[in-house]
Amino acid sequence: MTAGELVVVLAAVLLSIGFAALVVVLLRVLDAVRDLRGEVVEMREQTRPLIDELRESAHVARQDLERFDKVLGSAEAIGDAVGSTVARSAYSSPAIKAAGVARGAGRTWSRLRGRPVAARSTRGADVIDVRRGRAEIPREARRRA
Repeated sequence: MTAGELVVVLAAVLLSIGFAALVVVLLRVLDAVRDLRGEVVEMREQTRPLIDELRESAHVARQDLERFDKVLGSAEAIGDAVGSTVARSAYSSPAIKAAGVARGAGRTWSRLRGRPVAARSTRGADVIDVRRGRAEIPREARRRA
């Protein structure tokens, strides 16, 4: 046997040993994959009822939130209605008084400066309407000011 033939035989033996080792490793990987598949199937069987229960709980929670949203909307509407009524009654009297004080101060200032004070109209043109939610001065009163 020559040296070249010896190298070829030695290479064939080493390749056979490497191939056998590769087969053993692949068989172990195959066993691990089979075990993993079994575990995944078992985990699915155990978690399926939990997921169904979670979905049902989410559905109930969504219904509760919708009911709470309706209740909150009603409470906000009631609060707005009560708040605007209280605010209107609380601020209308001081607004009227402030408007009267301002009108009186303006007339007094006009008298002190020597300007004639316009006569009061009987039609109510100088009346400030606070029932509409804001003080509104009639056009005739704005023109004189």
